[in-house]
Amino acid sequence: MTNSPTILVFDSGLGGLTVLREVVTARPDARFVYVADDAFFPYGHHSEDEIIGRVVPLMGELIGTHDPDLVVIACNTASTLVLSHLRAAYSVPFVGTVPAIKPACAQSRTRRVSVLGTKGTVKREYTKALIRDFAQGCEVTLVGSPELASLAEAALGGKPVSDGDILAELAPCFVGDAADASARTDTVVLACTHYPLLLDRLKRLAPWPVDWIDPAPAIARRVSDLLGPPSGGAAQSGAEMIFTSNRVHGLSATLTPFFGGRAVA
Repeated sequence: MTNSPTILVFDSGLGGLTVLREVVTARPDARFVYVADDAFFPYGHHSEDEIIGRVVPLMGELIGTHDPDLVVIACNTASTLVLSHLRAAYSVPFVGTVPAIKPACAQSRTRRVSVLGTKGTVKREYTKALIRDFAQGCEVTLVGSPELASLAEAALGGKPVSDGDILAELAPCFVGDAADASARTDTVVLACTHYPLLLDRLKRLAPWPVDWIDPAPAIARRVSDLLGPPSGGAAQSGAEMIFTSNRVHGLSATLTPFFGGRAVA
């Protein structure tokens, strides 16, 4: 391991920035390369075979170009489909992002948990297996949102996104008697890394208060464990942002906080 490890963070779009933010905080000694596969966004609109056929060779190209010490797949859809293929094809360590069903069910008091993800994530066998293994008697409601990831991207880019559009995606998560706090959903798993970009609005629009489970802090801890002890202070090198469409991001001021204040190339 070099004194300044390189961490490549990969997502279908900008949602993985919510994971990047936590990893940068945990590993200020690292150099970061963020790759948004916007040329194929959103992944939820593609078949499983198409996503596997896209991501596995693309990751090979990225590893060859950037020589990362570790890769974070900051996308639930890609992680539930492609992680095993990536680990079989490449020797670099991979850290994935999967729905945080186990901790959500462990902490729920009413035993009613909702999983808010893309349509692809909630229908996947991987997600259903997590429920079978870790629901612990909870009633788990799977909510496949068709548009919330795109709404989050639009909002981050400064475009207007209405409360009504967000609430339409969010409302099915809230199950039970609104007047009875002991018989309604009390925990919502954010099973898409885009959704924490809208967390303040999700909290404001929710019909009643719930606990929101974001896996990013746990991912950051796993990354740091795999890399070993930090080498010291912040890395001298900055950070790089890549779109597979080759477009110029034009979001420097917006992106800088996610990269820990570093200049984004």
